[in-house]
Amino acid sequence: MSTSIHPMAIVDPSAKLGAGIKIGPFCTVGPDVALGDGVELISHVVVAGRTTIGPRTKIYPFASIGHPPQDLKYKGEPSTLTIGADCVIREGVTMNPGTEGGGMKTVIGDRGLFLANSHVGHDSVIGNNVIFSNNVMCAGHVTVGDFVIVSGGTGLQQFVRIGDHAFIGGGSGVLLDVIPFGMVRDNPAHLAGLNLVGLKRRGFSREQIHELRRAYRLLFADEGTLSERVEDVAAEFAEHPLIHEILDFIRAGGDRGISVPRDVNAPER
Repeated sequence: MSTSIHPMAIVDPSAKLGAGIKIGPFCTVGPDVALGDGVELISHVVVAGRTTIGPRTKIYPFASIGHPPQDLKYKGEPSTLTIGADCVIREGVTMNPGTEGGGMKTVIGDRGLFLANSHVGHDSVIGNNVIFSNNVMCAGHVTVGDFVIVSGGTGLQQFVRIGDHAFIGGGSGVLLDVIPFGMVRDNPAHLAGLNLVGLKRRGFSREQIHELRRAYRLLFADEGTLSERVEDVAAEFAEHPLIHEILDFIRAGGDRGISVPRDVNAPER
């Protein structure tokens, strides 16, 4: 694989470039940037800061990757942005590095698809096989699990956690944590069931889905507190690891509460 850099691109000589790089016209690549093998910058892409981009990731025009965080507490500390392999980053996407107050790093996993004008804020950790649709606004300190789909125009409040295989409906305002396999919608968002379509598409068995649905109904019943229901479900489904993934997520807690269905009162923490 031969490297191709357009004569109208500006690439700092200190940048680290892998094999087979393609950098189109009007791109700029800063001195502390590292591009993995086969990375392609189409045109008008700016990659700055201490940014590492994994192999075969493709970035489209007017994306701004690695510029200083949009955080008034940032004072120029040498924080980083790491993007995984085989990602697709479409037009106008912005991604910021971390801050001293959030662990100094923003991390994005492999095979992510980030559609036009979506944003990943400072100190966020985004999993593998994630889809951010157009105009998704992901604030700082957000954690997103694997195989999560976030629909267009959604806002993820700072410090929110999104569990693996969750689905976020379009235009949602996500103010609370979303359980693994959960589906939320509306603004402010509420839990609207399980991501059954996603579970079927990813090959979960009928039995697994049936048990998840049964556990969901018990977990978000009207009786008792959430903590009590978590322990009841744990006892009844002791041999079901997918259900314990949900329970562990709830037990771990975070800075936000847990999204619940509209017909369930906000649980005690």
